[in-house]
Amino acid sequence: MSDLKKSEIKIEVLTNENNVPQKLTWSAEDGGIKDADAKAMFLALWDPAEQKAMRIDLWNQEMSVEEMRQFFHQTLLTMADSFERATGEHKITADLRDYCHHFADKMGLFPPN
Repeated sequence: MSDLKKSEIKIEVLTNENNVPQKLTWSAEDGGIKDADAKAMFLALWDPAEQKAMRIDLWNQEMSVEEMRQFFHQTLLTMADSFERATGEHKITADLRDYCHHFADKMGLFPPN
């Protein structure tokens, strides 16, 4: 156990009186990040006892619809990358990336021709 290293990721959420996020910041000392601003976050954790994903999705009032579209698109792409690295499932991740392309097209994320 002495070879194990502890790392900490800190997320701070400031809310208004209605618990609506106003400011999000995060820190990860091992990555050299200290109190970095964010407008949105998705956090998913696997609960082995319940065999289900637990998640927190937050965004502040400054997050525009256009930024949320881009955020979702980029998150879906990174999920495909992570799933492929974790499972080696190349065919289904190619399908997921195809869907990401479709999503970006439907959301108008590609520059006009």
